[in-house]
Amino acid sequence: MATEYGHTGGAGESSALSRPGRGQRPPAFLDGPFAARTWRAFGYIWLSLPIATATFVYAVTTLALGAGLLVTFVGVPVLALGLAGCRGIGVLERARARALLGARVAEPRPLRGRKPGVLGWMTSVIKSGESWRHLLYAFLHFPWALFTFCLAVPVWAYGWAMLTYPLWQWVFPRYADVPGIQLYGDEHREIYLDSPPEIALAAGIGLVLTLLVPYLIRGLTTVDRLLVTGLLGPSRLEHRVSELESDRGVVVDTAAEDLRRIERELRDGAQARLEGLESELGLAKAKLTQDPEAAARLVAAAHGEVKSVLQELRGLARGIHPAILTDRGLGPALSALAARCPVPVRVQVDLADRPAPAVEGIAYFAVSELLQNVGAHSGARSARVDAWRSGPHLMLQVADDGTGGADPGAGTGLASLARRMDAVDGVLVVDSPPGTGTTVTAEIPWRES
Repeated sequence: MATEYGHTGGAGESSALSRPGRGQRPPAFLDGPFAARTWRAFGYIWLSLPIATATFVYAVTTLALGAGLLVTFVGVPVLALGLAGCRGIGVLERARARALLGARVAEPRPLRGRKPGVLGWMTSVIKSGESWRHLLYAFLHFPWALFTFCLAVPVWAYGWAMLTYPLWQWVFPRYADVPGIQLYGDEHREIYLDSPPEIALAAGIGLVLTLLVPYLIRGLTTVDRLLVTGLLGPSRLEHRVSELESDRGVVVDTAAEDLRRIERELRDGAQARLEGLESELGLAKAKLTQDPEAAARLVAAAHGEVKSVLQELRGLARGIHPAILTDRGLGPALSALAARCPVPVRVQVDLADRPAPAVEGIAYFAVSELLQNVGAHSGARSARVDAWRSGPHLMLQVADDGTGGADPGAGTGLASLARRMDAVDGVLVVDSPPGTGTTVTAEIPWRES
């Protein structure tokens, strides 16, 4: 939604809007040479050359020494110590990138499969992919640090020198006995930067360079960010493994929560009613010979109770996995859900094929929970459910015309549903502005049955 700020006023207001008011900041390109971000990035470039040089020398020395001594056992500890040192340098580089470039790089995973003892530690260090990526960073960072230093520092120095040249041009005639900076000279001719137009032109060139240097520095340090993130942080495979481990925990917790819910419903519902039914049938048996009419009434009441318990058990079984979903697919199952919702719901399912049963189950229970929210909390008069396939994803959308204001981060059922979606690489998007209803869109990876 586009929002327009301000209003059309009279001439006085227009002139006030056109003039820089008190407290207004200068344009960003004028503020760039003095911005703290620029100076932090420039400091990063200054420090990179000596650090990268020392790191490069260390990496080359330890790698060459370790590889040369591998014919003996001595090469193994030398190589392991060299790689461990590169990992330590990685800690320094991540901290430097975080402090000066604002790059938030996660720590790589600790050594895995480490066996006890010094030999186990050396084996883990040498087998670790992170160790070799840190070594590769030491090799690649040195030429890049040398290039950035040799480019950024001279441009920065020349820019400020030319910009301030009118302020210190007097030094040359007073102390060097020349009219200014010598641009050209041989035995026949000498050209100096000394006339007012030339000095003004030099200052203008210096101003342009000074204004462009922040963009140059930020562009150069973008490559440094990529190097630190790509080589000193967790690899994509490690990140994916961490995600899968987290998702596995969510799935396990969700399954345990569902089992506790089923156990609670059986204990407090069907089990308690069956125990009462057992008591009633016991009384009917005791009165069968003494008072047949009372026994018949107890049996009739027990028969009605049996019907009620059976209905409750069918509802519980439907909550575990509805038979209609297995037999007829997602469309009829969602229509059955909509029929039980207290709010009128329009269902539209556009699926040429059926996804895998697991995907159907996730979609069914997601819509079930969303419709429960619609009926219990939305205050809506109507709702709709749409399901369709978009490329490799099953798309679901549940929308209502209620009060809106749903907050998935407030620890509600939406937060739990979002975690379940994330556990299967799905996405849940909630659009719920206050007073205009709620639209929840879910994207689930499609898998064939």
